[in-house]
Amino acid sequence: MSIVAAATPMGDALAAAGTDAPLYGGPRLQPAHFEPAHVPGEVARYGSDPHTLPVGSPGKVGVLELEFALRGGGEERRTELVRHFQKSPLQIMRPLYYDPARPDMPYTYLMTTGGGILHNDRHRMDLGFGPGTSAHITTQAHTKLYRMESGYATSLVHLDVAEGAYVEYLPDPLIPYRDARFYQRTAATVHADATLILGETIYAGRLSRGERNAYTALAMDLEVNRPGGDLEPVAFDRVRLVPRGGEVGGRGVMGGRDIVSSLYVFTGRVPARIIADRLHDTVEGALAAAPDPAARAGVSVLPSESGAWLRFVGDDTVTSATVFSAAAAAMHELITGDPAPAIRK
Repeated sequence: MSIVAAATPMGDALAAAGTDAPLYGGPRLQPAHFEPAHVPGEVARYGSDPHTLPVGSPGKVGVLELEFALRGGGEERRTELVRHFQKSPLQIMRPLYYDPARPDMPYTYLMTTGGGILHNDRHRMDLGFGPGTSAHITTQAHTKLYRMESGYATSLVHLDVAEGAYVEYLPDPLIPYRDARFYQRTAATVHADATLILGETIYAGRLSRGERNAYTALAMDLEVNRPGGDLEPVAFDRVRLVPRGGEVGGRGVMGGRDIVSSLYVFTGRVPARIIADRLHDTVEGALAAAPDPAARAGVSVLPSESGAWLRFVGDDTVTSATVFSAAAAAMHELITGDPAPAIRK
């Protein structure tokens, strides 16, 4: 991974003194590493307030780097975590191997020591999956975006999925509190012969407290590319939610629903149409017994027959979790041939 440090007053002073002393905190703590190259205007307009803990302060920059590779031989061959760097508030515990059908596949839980994301927080995760690896990545709990009296928070997620790898990246839902301002960019590089199942869910707020669409602005970008000198785009998805009077738009946005979930399946192992049909049948079955009359879902084939994706909207968190889990489990079984285990939380 190549890291380019940004110019800083300290760096300028060192250059002027003719010394090659390292930058304070190392390259990972330079803004060029953890700041997004572009923050959408809906979020960026809130800037930062000098009277609050500024960007870059201790505990405000979380960095997590994980690299997985195949190790061992024969029946002992399995995917293992071979490189690990973490800086609080981002961290993990050791990967777990609890799937009896896939004892080679680690399940890793992402955690934050602060319990949530605050104003001026900057998070960056770089997750690499080597050739032939298999891994499941999720979060320990829902991601909470706390109230922000000033500034905004950002999160950068980079996924590199090599040839033959099978990866599930399925974090728990995102909950934006009142006055939260947040931008997340997820960029994945996925080999044409690899599989990535990626999901995300957004709540309108703390629904159990009756808080709906009280956050200030929420922007999320997903970019999926093929590897190579010139990255070949596969899929892009943009989310821009700016509530007005407790609403975030009409039929073309969320139609007044409180929850939106997306599941993207990128793979060359199964034809895109078969994936789409299985998603449709699974969701239709889950919704038939759902207690949420507002629930709606749609399935489409992704560009260039690279897979398929599901989008769900509704009001009930139990229904949302049921649909999302059923769809992810169906994809696991369809692509690997093994039943999906119950994820321990």
